[in-house]
Order: sequence, then structure tokens, then C-alpha cells
Amino acid sequence: MGRDKARLPFQGGRLAEFVARAVESAAGSAVLVGDPALYGEFGYQVVADLYAGEGPLGGILTALDHTRADWNLVVACDMPGLTAGFLSRILDAAEQSGRAALMPAGPSGRPEPLCAVYNRRARPEIEAAFRRGERKITAALAGLGVEILAVAEVAEFQNVNTPEDWADYVAE
Repeated sequence: MGRDKARLPFQGGRLAEFVARAVESAAGSAVLVGDPALYGEFGYQVVADLYAGEGPLGGILTALDHTRADWNLVVACDMPGLTAGFLSRILDAAEQSGRAALMPAGPSGRPEPLCAVYNRRARPEIEAAFRRGERKITAALAGLGVEILAVAEVAEFQNVNTPEDWADYVAE
């Protein structure tokens, strides 16, 4: 996109703050994974990424390393359509499933691993895949018992990847 999506101005604050508020409302707390010097001003605890530069799977591992909760919402900072209600729904579905992770999938059937719920017990297996060089989230989760939650609309977990995506979203 050419700029830090977390810092995009959104609803009187920054996009990452909006996402963190939705997570906090659904789960009771929110922690950001990233550079504390960049994101500390957002008012949430920021945990330095243990695997900086290694992609989203490293961020998931960092979150699971830091948590004490069994079930953890992991959400990318670039989803302006998120709602606390949707996040509560996937968190509840994950807890009921008892699986290692739950990911929503829209009509295309493609799961979204960056708006998902991960059980802390999955960390050792995910870390083993990471240490073998795997960086694709869905491949690292293969064989772990992932629940896919079919949803009719992807708008709530649609991310913005380009300036055009962002322009289209804020123009609505």
C-alpha cells in the first residue's frame, strides 16, 4: 500500500485503534503485536514481534507466546468492516468447536487466517512448522483440526491492501 495501514486515519483515530476496540469489546482485552515505539500511543499494550520481518505467522506465534488465555482472537489491523458482534460470534463458535483454530470463510470458501481464533495449545505445532521454514498460515495449521465457519458476507473481515481498496472503503 505504500504506507502503514495501522496508522490510516479512521473514525476519529487510527485503523489499528478501531480494530483493537472491536477485539477488546468481543474478548475483554486487546494486545497489539508490533513495534512498541510505533504503536504505543494507541493506548493498548504492545508486544514486540518475536519474529519481526517473518510475516503474519510470526505475529500469531508472538501473540500465542504472550497470552494466558486459552482462546485468542487474532485480527489484522487492516479490516475496517469489523464489528465486535462478528468477533464475538467467531470466538463463541471456536470455544464450542474445541478445535485448534477457527477461521471464517466467505462464499468463495477461502478461509481468513488473519481474522480467526487460535487456541493456545496449538502453538507448539505452529512453531514447529515455522521452524521448518513454513510461513503460510494455513499450511502451518494443516493437520491441527481447524474449524471453518461459513459466513454469507466477507465485508466484516475484508482487508484493505491497496490505496484503491482504501479509497473504495472510505468512499462508501
